[in-house]
Amino acid sequence: MILWSVLLLVHMLFAVALIGAITHQAVSVCWPNSGRSKSFVGAFRGVNGMTYVNAIIVLFLITAVLGAIIYPNYRINVRPVLHSFRFYKPEGSFEFKEHAVTLGAALLPAYWYFWRYPVDGNRGTRNAVTIFLALTVWWAFLVGHVINNIRGFGS
Repeated sequence: MILWSVLLLVHMLFAVALIGAITHQAVSVCWPNSGRSKSFVGAFRGVNGMTYVNAIIVLFLITAVLGAIIYPNYRINVRPVLHSFRFYKPEGSFEFKEHAVTLGAALLPAYWYFWRYPVDGNRGTRNAVTIFLALTVWWAFLVGHVINNIRGFGS
């Protein structure tokens, strides 16, 4: 039981790091800094998104692999509780999360390519892939957090 709790905690820590990196990058592509603002928001927007690419890929993969390791424990211990309390929407949200993360993982090579070789004509595609990954990571984090709160940490 302690092992699953430690794995879940490490999974959450990597997920938080991933959220920070992908959010920084997504904000920088959606709302670029004009260079004039010296505020906190301007600095948050003004990051070089290219510097985050490799870290985001590594964090995404580590978080997904840790999630896959934890997944059997979810199927055995958490999913039956959701069924017994008829919490079908959280369970369905978790199922959707699995599919979204799989699509995000499949997009990682394209994500890397469009950031590694930026061309002005590919800016829209690069931004769309980045925003999709950001939305996927946020969705996965929030759903995982809700499911964890329903069952309880370490239960």
